[in-house]
Amino acid sequence: MDIDSYAGKDFLILVDHYSDHWEIDQLPDLSANTLIMLAKHYEQPDSVITDNGLQFACEQFRSYSYEDYKETAEWLLAHTEQRPKVAIICGSGLGGLADLLDDKIAFPYKDIPRFPISTVPGHMGKLVFGTLQGQQCVCMQGRFHFYEGYNIQTVTYPVRVFFMLGVETLIVTNAAGGLNSSFSVGDIMLIKDHINMPGFAGQNPLCGHNDERFGVRFPCMSDAYDRKLSALAKQIAEDQGCGSFLQEGVYCMLAGPTFETIAECRALQLLGADAVGMSTVPEVIMARHCGLRVLGLSLITNKVVTDYASELRANHEEVLETGRYRAQDLQRLISHLIAKI
Repeated sequence: MDIDSYAGKDFLILVDHYSDHWEIDQLPDLSANTLIMLAKHYEQPDSVITDNGLQFACEQFRSYSYEDYKETAEWLLAHTEQRPKVAIICGSGLGGLADLLDDKIAFPYKDIPRFPISTVPGHMGKLVFGTLQGQQCVCMQGRFHFYEGYNIQTVTYPVRVFFMLGVETLIVTNAAGGLNSSFSVGDIMLIKDHINMPGFAGQNPLCGHNDERFGVRFPCMSDAYDRKLSALAKQIAEDQGCGSFLQEGVYCMLAGPTFETIAECRALQLLGADAVGMSTVPEVIMARHCGLRVLGLSLITNKVVTDYASELRANHEEVLETGRYRAQDLQRLISHLIAKI
């Protein structure tokens, strides 16, 4: 049967008729356009067939309801007595932050209802509850990215779950490339603002129906990063002897997974970006929509290449190595910060 020869309404009628009878190994090879049509028709890929390319195609159109977030939050609340007020999202190579927690209880992402799975080296894929400096916290050891094939609603799914857990403050960390020529590898940059490059192309987590139970239709982003938290972080950095490598600047997000070209780096410098990475911004947007206070920290793990004569090449191993080198300083900074929130 040539399924690709069907189109529009006739195709969907055919799919409705046969979807209950297909076995995975009997599913015909479908074209990309047919996969996308099928994905649009079925918003929940788990209820159809998640093989032969369908899982990725359906993922592009996955959306979540208030009840979905509530289901995940209620499952977590039923499995731990912790009631965190602070959530921490760990960037590449920075999952050791969760090791600071006392009275830990960890849940692999695969065991949490509706939670995505992290697939990137340096992201352990665990949600860890515990206490830090007397403050109940929840820590993501691994986040989700566009380049893993997830859509923007899936990338940001944990943030609304945190909101429904009662979290009031979100600390986001990431590994980033240094665009500012005054930055050095190993510097920690306080994020004072961001440039949402995917957002320029319509990839904003708030596109679509707005649920007022989470936030307003048009949230302000000029105050995305809490200035009081940033000032507190600066003071703690000085007190802890980290002031010499603490910077402040603008973070730019690209979708990845490729590192930036020389021309792209030069363009981002002209736009006013000080660091560039592949995450964080969608999570911050979702957090601010929910009314969470946000502190952002970028670990500068490499200097971007802006000279065509350079022999330097960005690579993920360098990112992870710098994370190991500066991890203790970042952990100390966050630990003392949480004690004073």
